[in-house]
Amino acid sequence: MPTCSAESFHKSAAAVLPEGVRDALLPMIKQIEALTDSIRGYDQAVSKMAAKKYPETELLQQIKGVGDLTSLAFVLTLEKPERFPRSRDVGAYLGLVPKQDDSGESSPQLRITKTGDRMVRRLLVSSAHFILGPFGEDCDLRRFGEKMASRGGKNAKKRAVVAVARRLGVLLHRLWITAEVYDPLRNSRMAEQALAAVANP
Repeated sequence: MPTCSAESFHKSAAAVLPEGVRDALLPMIKQIEALTDSIRGYDQAVSKMAAKKYPETELLQQIKGVGDLTSLAFVLTLEKPERFPRSRDVGAYLGLVPKQDDSGESSPQLRITKTGDRMVRRLLVSSAHFILGPFGEDCDLRRFGEKMASRGGKNAKKRAVVAVARRLGVLLHRLWITAEVYDPLRNSRMAEQALAAVANP
């Protein structure tokens, strides 16, 4: 099969089906085409709803990798940004913080709590995968995730994705409540300026 997007799969697949199985598989390809059209229609409906009823979602979509569905689900789940005194509380609300076992003298980091809305949590994780993937832009979130993943160890990449998803949720809340313009490398730039100031007092 040639490399192609999910939306064009039915076209690419139909063009290369072997004659011996073409008649058997073509109905399945037609079903995939119909499903693709339905998904496209739902995506357009979500986009229209977000733009018309929840214009604040546009603030969240400043981050590359956060689309209509993720921003809309985030806004509808949190309802009001004022519910959270601090943006970092959002991570715990969505179950993206690790459990803690403080028994004895050790304090090992466990899996995330997975409390809160499962769909929003999955959407944030999906966005984190995009941010850390080949099409993600250079930004503070990506640099943070890459640094975590580079530490190695068991499940380092998975932990990095979850950590980026948690920070993404915090950032989305921050953008929502402040309505500020998103600067992808704000923290990195501030850190560089601070280092420059120390080196050249």
